[in-house]
Amino acid sequence: MNIGILGTGSIAEKMSATINKMNNAHLYAVASRTAEKAKSFSERYHIENYYATYEELVQDKNIDLVYIATPHSRHYEDCMMCLENGKNVLCEKAFTANAKQAEKVFEYAKSHNVFVSEAIWTRFMPMRFVLDDIIKTGVIGEISSLTANIGYNLLNKERVQKPELAGGALLDIGIYTINFALMTFGNDIAEIKSTCIKNKYGVDIIDNILITFNDNKTALLHNNTTANTDKLGVIYGTNGRIEFNNINNCESIKVILNNGEIQNYETPPQISGYEYEVEASLNAIKAGKIETDFMPHYETLHVMKIMDNLRNEWGIKYPFE
Repeated sequence: MNIGILGTGSIAEKMSATINKMNNAHLYAVASRTAEKAKSFSERYHIENYYATYEELVQDKNIDLVYIATPHSRHYEDCMMCLENGKNVLCEKAFTANAKQAEKVFEYAKSHNVFVSEAIWTRFMPMRFVLDDIIKTGVIGEISSLTANIGYNLLNKERVQKPELAGGALLDIGIYTINFALMTFGNDIAEIKSTCIKNKYGVDIIDNILITFNDNKTALLHNNTTANTDKLGVIYGTNGRIEFNNINNCESIKVILNNGEIQNYETPPQISGYEYEVEASLNAIKAGKIETDFMPHYETLHVMKIMDNLRNEWGIKYPFE
């Protein structure tokens, strides 16, 4: 199946390198906002077609799936442009800037029977399901809480620092800690408390979030765009703990029991990790579905609404909202 990519930034480069190594996907086209960028990108990743506008790419009838790798602020506009041209969509996280935009995209996709999915790779990776299986065994006893953090020094990244690009730690990286908590403990939330630190432009650069679930489990989440953190997720039970090494792209899982026993689970070989979301999308398209089982539309909406509520509490509103 032929894949087209909107955007030529770093995430588009990683995805292009991944698709080129997949057996069931063909990197067919790329579009940038200038012909020079598109041509240079196409040459680097051996892409046969390139376009100087996004509009030209989505009008190419040979494309089966468009991967959107533009800034958050463009996701709604680009998703709708693809869908209106009958193109199936895999859109990079955060899916849109807010839940209202996401709802409109999903409504259009449903009414026109076109596939669309959020490309949050952690929902598709095999180690997510290994973690599920470990928890189901009850090996660490009765689970009470988890902690998760993610942090990179992104102070020089405009997409994170600028409100006009839907910037902030929450949408860029905080979405990973929230998804980790929900994948582990579910969606039945009783209460969320939080604090954030803002930059000079008024967007969050550090977040601290405490989620309490209705079964009395808690998730303590930390997002940081000023420093590299260990990106560790830890789930605590009466008999021990589970360490999920790197919630962004799991490198291994370690079960540490109170009696001193340690069990290790290694991540299987992978191209980059992005291949799983592509494969799931292609399989869903072949099956005539408009969403994947890994990240259904209601899950994306649930996370978007959580992030909307957090930004509302913090007084963060993007100029275009």
